[in-house]
Amino acid sequence: MNDSLKDKIRKLHLPGIVQTADMRAEQAEKEHMAYLEFLEVVINDEHLSRSRNRHAELLRRSRMPQHKTIEEFNFSWQPTLNRQTIYGLGTCEFIRKKENIAFIGLPGTGKTHLSIALGIKAIDQGYCVLFTTLSEMMEDLYISRADNSFRQKLKKYTKPDLLILDEFGLKKLNQTNVDDLYEVISHRYEKASTIITSNKQFDEWGNILFDPVLASAILDRFVHHCSFILIDGESYRMKDRERIAPKRRGRPKKADKESSDKEADVE
Repeated sequence: MNDSLKDKIRKLHLPGIVQTADMRAEQAEKEHMAYLEFLEVVINDEHLSRSRNRHAELLRRSRMPQHKTIEEFNFSWQPTLNRQTIYGLGTCEFIRKKENIAFIGLPGTGKTHLSIALGIKAIDQGYCVLFTTLSEMMEDLYISRADNSFRQKLKKYTKPDLLILDEFGLKKLNQTNVDDLYEVISHRYEKASTIITSNKQFDEWGNILFDPVLASAILDRFVHHCSFILIDGESYRMKDRERIAPKRRGRPKKADKESSDKEADVE
């Protein structure tokens, strides 16, 4: 391909074709492709390139702290968790229906893993996803009030097809926080999906929110179309800690002590 043609293709914003055109032209000559067949091949290359670039951009903008998948999740460690239910959520039908999910369980039971895994599935299907902790979002919105950018910043949390709010319940919220959370939840109500992870049972959520009236309004909107997934199991992190923890040192066995004494006498 000559430079003039490459420049024209670039101006048309077709980088995928630029990358593969020479290879495809050689392939077309060897395989005696028809003109329309060749055109279809290079258009497919462009489409694939754009899909890959969009996926990479969606993943970058999601701010996922890690890459986790449903397939990596150890269901045998959490036997009360229904595998079929989780894989069903992995179809992302809940996003198409604008429904919410709440993962509730003790720290280390896999709530964040599953929320990230569902976020990855959503990105794979082309949905816009944003992961954040509740405290990070609250701080971000609080700071935006100081420079009058609150409305613009609010769009950051209301626009994504899926918003993942991790660590709900670690800290109690003040009045301003509750006001901001209400804005987020009310704007997303029946328009987009939200996943919340929490180590608090649902009947304790009201105690986290400062204003009982707003608390009722927030929870009512969130639970209206919501699946609650309870993870009643032990912590993965505690299991790993027990596995790698050094064995406790104690008194040497009597036989070992006698052996050491004999060696000392010889020396």
